[in-house]
Amino acid sequence: MTDQSGADLSRLRIQRTPPSSDNREGRPRTGIVLYIAGALVIGAAILFFLRTLGTQPEAIDTTTVSYISSSADRTILTASGYVVAQRKAALASKATGRIVALYYREGDIVRKGDVIAKIESEDVEAALARARADLGVSEAALFEARRLFGRAETLLAGKLISQAEYDLAKSQFDGAVAAAESRRAGVRGAEVDLANTSIRAPFDGTILNKNADVGEVVAPFAAGASSRVAVVTLADMGSLQVEADVSESNIENVALRQPVEITLDAYPERRYRGVVDKIVPTADRAKATVLTKIRFLEIDGRVLPEMGAKVHFMQDAGGDTAKRSVTLLGVDARAIVRGDDGPALFLVEGTKAVLRPVRTGKTIGSMVEILEGVTAGTRVILNPSPSLKDGGEVTRSE
Repeated sequence: MTDQSGADLSRLRIQRTPPSSDNREGRPRTGIVLYIAGALVIGAAILFFLRTLGTQPEAIDTTTVSYISSSADRTILTASGYVVAQRKAALASKATGRIVALYYREGDIVRKGDVIAKIESEDVEAALARARADLGVSEAALFEARRLFGRAETLLAGKLISQAEYDLAKSQFDGAVAAAESRRAGVRGAEVDLANTSIRAPFDGTILNKNADVGEVVAPFAAGASSRVAVVTLADMGSLQVEADVSESNIENVALRQPVEITLDAYPERRYRGVVDKIVPTADRAKATVLTKIRFLEIDGRVLPEMGAKVHFMQDAGGDTAKRSVTLLGVDARAIVRGDDGPALFLVEGTKAVLRPVRTGKTIGSMVEILEGVTAGTRVILNPSPSLKDGGEVTRSE
């Protein structure tokens, strides 16, 4: 180790003067720079937060522009139901056999008595021929017995034969009559069996469904797994009515011959006039509803069985059912906003709210008539907030 005890300490001095101005200014300048940088970072973070907050989608509720009736303000009750044919039949065969001909298809109109389908009938025709032959033999025997009996009556009157001989001739005649009648019944039975091989329309109607085809076996009770019962389903289109369930709590608002308006789910823009034709005098325990049957006062070819329908019961029960209402385009009044050019709606296009000017008409209940600007089925925002802007991001409320 080097010995430093002899180091020269005479050169050491104590500095008594303050440091230069350059050194004094170094630290303050560094603090200012750091302060400015921190402020910029904080400002950027606040700006980013505000921008992020501003782009959050706004939760909305929506409604749909739809068709309404000019008499909607007179509607006191609305019920849902289905169009049902009151006269309808599934046509089956009384005989068992294979279908050899089917003369009609779905949608065809038939008249009462028309042959719709034909079942194989060779065996039945043979049985009918045999019955007719047997009847011929019996009628020949009857003719001979009648002749002998008439002769016996003449001989008995002249006392040329005994009473026993007369009684024998009469017995043979009576037996021949009974045998001939039995043969006639056999012929009639065979004719009925033959007629049962033809499936006929019991009333005027339209073919709704074809349940079997040529070559398939049909039976009255579908005894076999591969056999069919009904060949076609026939309905009288003039007997179409709407069957609608009305809640027990609202049934007091329904009366016979009460005017109604009927809208079909398939054609919401069309209103059909009708009246309450029947209130079924029993309730459905499971659904707590009462079945009502609505008769059409006007109908067209677009009304088909099993279509969904809505029945609007009008408040003026027993009033003028001939009064015709007009179908209008309308929207919930709560969807209307004031735009720069007047009334407007916020449409929902994807995740954007698009402001669309519209021209409005009269107010009907809670709805406002739309004259132009949107079409039926357009989805619009209900109760839009004042802060919602054209092109703003939106999302459906949960």
